[in-house]
Amino acid sequence: MIGTMPFLILLGGDLDPTPRLLRQIAGARTIAADGGIRHAEPLGVRPELWVGDFDSSGSDMAAAWRDVPRQSHPPAKDMTDGELAAAEAIARGASGLVIAGVFGGERSDHAMGNLLQGAALRARGIPVLMTSGDEEGWPLLPGEQEIDLPAGSLFSVLALSDLAGLTLRGVEWPLTNRDVPMGSSLTLSNRVAGSEGLKVGLGRGNAVLLARPHFGTL
Repeated sequence: MIGTMPFLILLGGDLDPTPRLLRQIAGARTIAADGGIRHAEPLGVRPELWVGDFDSSGSDMAAAWRDVPRQSHPPAKDMTDGELAAAEAIARGASGLVIAGVFGGERSDHAMGNLLQGAALRARGIPVLMTSGDEEGWPLLPGEQEIDLPAGSLFSVLALSDLAGLTLRGVEWPLTNRDVPMGSSLTLSNRVAGSEGLKVGLGRGNAVLLARPHFGTL
């Protein structure tokens, strides 16, 4: 779990309520962004707030969750429903965010926007895990970081800028203090090698580590 007061943000993308995901969100407070509330029941959570313009949540969901407080916004706005939900969680004291329903969905621009939003939140100092249950995104910043992934997990590091001094340990194909240009395929398709987990060091730059943890064990 991320931080002492974690929040779960429910977005409208794909979601598989895996045992690993259920462990990751245990004890988290929940805010749903518009159609993301459809994931609440499969995850066994009850949102304390439902945020959005409600253009992607129909009357059935409105009836099923009528007792959840709503924060309505006009469709013509400068922030996505997900951004509004994350901002509300931070205002309520979130020490970290698990953003679920980030990947997939009908629009790739929204999925990419969600990924970049998670990276931007991490750059502000907020621990972030982005997940669909089957796929996870971990924003990387300069410094040392351990990623909790089981042995055998497939992962890639996507450089959002030129990277300097990237080090990967505990993996099949380690790197030591490598510079990685933005757009390079050098860091695609690696695997976590052992039970000690994945350790990442970065000298300069911003990246996101995308992982498939269920290529290993739960």
